[in-house]
Amino acid sequence: MDRFGPQSRGGYPMVELTTLVETGTRALIGAVFVGETDYARRLLHHLRRDMLVLWDKGFDANVFLSNVAGTGAQFLGRLRINRRTPVLARLGDGSYLSVLGTVPVRIGEAKVTVTCKDGTSFTGSYRLATTLTDARRYLASVLVALYHQRWEHESAYLALRHTLWQGRVLRSGDPFGVEQEMWAMLTLYQALRTVMAEAAESRPGTDPDRCGFTIALRTARDLVLQAEGITGRGTPGVIGRRILAALLPPRRPRVSTRKVKSPISRYHDRKDDGRPDTSRTVTDLDIAILTPEPDLPATSNNPPHPAGRPPPPTRPGHPRNGT
Repeated sequence: MDRFGPQSRGGYPMVELTTLVETGTRALIGAVFVGETDYARRLLHHLRRDMLVLWDKGFDANVFLSNVAGTGAQFLGRLRINRRTPVLARLGDGSYLSVLGTVPVRIGEAKVTVTCKDGTSFTGSYRLATTLTDARRYLASVLVALYHQRWEHESAYLALRHTLWQGRVLRSGDPFGVEQEMWAMLTLYQALRTVMAEAAESRPGTDPDRCGFTIALRTARDLVLQAEGITGRGTPGVIGRRILAALLPPRRPRVSTRKVKSPISRYHDRKDDGRPDTSRTVTDLDIAILTPEPDLPATSNNPPHPAGRPPPPTRPGHPRNGT
């Protein structure tokens, strides 16, 4: 946790929060009050063999990937643009086997084109790495489409940072008080998500993402003020009934650019990625898997060294022995 001093990495003083979120319900699996890659290892004990971990390219680090793979969980994540991925074997779905550090992975490169309701279209390129190496069981195009579920994590942060706080700030003046407030907020968030998931389960076929977080929050606040409507577990209570009575429409895919709310520099120039500034509904999605380029022949005319190692370099006027 940052200790209330000059803040050089953001527009406001901040508490850094890293979480592990379940994408189906947006419920919290774990949380730490520190930055991303270096301290995300503190969340690894929450991982299980039946989990698939999604992350963005900020977590692309060999040691971290190895630590995640060591838990037995599978992962699917985006790679940095400058990451080199050797092609060890080409697969039938256009992906290829490679290695990141010491972790065997499968790489899928794709061009994704989305068409919006107003007829405009936007295209982006993605390169994903996964430990799901069976190309016949896990098609590259399916994994690329699945990766979009990572944005459920961003929706969870929207509820945490904005819906819960509604513009308020932490009141405590010391790190221990701030940490206590943060845990209280996370506890409330988790309790609301639990009620929302239970409400969805009570009506078969209902996707939890159709349950309104704002409705759950307002109803819970009303019940606390009125001190009524307290029921046992097993059937939807007042919160669950209000959620089910005002379900959101089925989620529609959307596209928009990413913005920095408060850039450090007043002259910050956002890179144009071609996506719209405001959210637009996507009506069509096309995923084209890009096959890797063929290996280029060696540019040197020197034959390979018998021992499998390159010959030592020579200086002008100093020929090698035997030449």
